[in-house]
Amino acid sequence: MSLRIANSEVDGVTVLELDGRIALGEESNSLREKLKGMVAAGTKKIVLNVANIKYIDSTGLGTLVAANVSAKTQGASVRLCHLGQKFHDILEVTELLTFFDVYDTQSAAVSSFQVATAAAA
Repeated sequence: MSLRIANSEVDGVTVLELDGRIALGEESNSLREKLKGMVAAGTKKIVLNVANIKYIDSTGLGTLVAANVSAKTQGASVRLCHLGQKFHDILEVTELLTFFDVYDTQSAAVSSFQVATAAAA
């Protein structure tokens, strides 16, 4: 099963809906390249909707961590939404839950950018 990435924009925020697996090989590479290209092109607000992620391995977690760090160093922000229970548990066990900005719903993740912008003003 490969990783499918659907791209949309909601209120000036780029939303990537991920479907499948984030694992060693093509899946992790395609996500890494997609995110790197977006940030390089100037995309600053990114939400990853992981509701349909069936499996993530350590390489997939590493890809998400690297994307988050890379985005932050370039003035962008990556947020996660719709973690399933398994995904949530994995982030909790690996102590990565606090490393990411995590939201229950896509709309809450998108809205969080407006709140952050208002707070910065």
